[in-house]
Amino acid sequence: MRELFEGALKFQEEDFNAHKDLYESLKQHQDPHTLFISCVDSRVVPNLITNTKPGDLFVVRNVGNIVPPYKESKNLREGYLATTAAIEYALIVLEIKNIIICGHSNCGACDIIYESPAKLKETPYIKTWLQLLDPVKKKVQALKPTSKSKRIWLTEQINIEHQLENLMSYPFVEERFDRGELSIYGWYYIIETGEILNYNMISREFKPIAKEKR
Repeated sequence: MRELFEGALKFQEEDFNAHKDLYESLKQHQDPHTLFISCVDSRVVPNLITNTKPGDLFVVRNVGNIVPPYKESKNLREGYLATTAAIEYALIVLEIKNIIICGHSNCGACDIIYESPAKLKETPYIKTWLQLLDPVKKKVQALKPTSKSKRIWLTEQINIEHQLENLMSYPFVEERFDRGELSIYGWYYIIETGEILNYNMISREFKPIAKEKR
């Protein structure tokens, strides 16, 4: 913990003062332009990989960068309210115009779903949460990957595609998207290279983010 306390002091003495005007402007309200949904993995740092400042991103993090499918209001008690409430707040209250669902390489959630249920008996909350990845698991198994590494790679990317589909099941998301008021992206972050692949929802494939031609 010592390094965290020292880091907090360094932030107050150096980094905060270097951007004091920015923090002062954020005192009363926030106006983020993008909802960033990512995994809780400590190796994925949203502001770092997007080179954004405080106030730019409204970040939602959970195990496996999962977007629970939409449920009617009468079934709210059966839903996963934390992630759903954050999405609702981002679009309806903050009127955010962009959403990025960001998965990543070497994702533990995308690996453990193939393990024996007995391995999850001591983590019942994780077991229940990861049941949301059952459709992803079935899609990957149907493709019959020839190795574990290929299976994980397919799972990580198909998971992003599936979460985008879940996101579009929310009426208030679909309505804004159809009116052209909302842009939605799927990213796949490769930890060991720093490369980010962007999912094309028309061609249904991931391609590296590249500089725009001028």
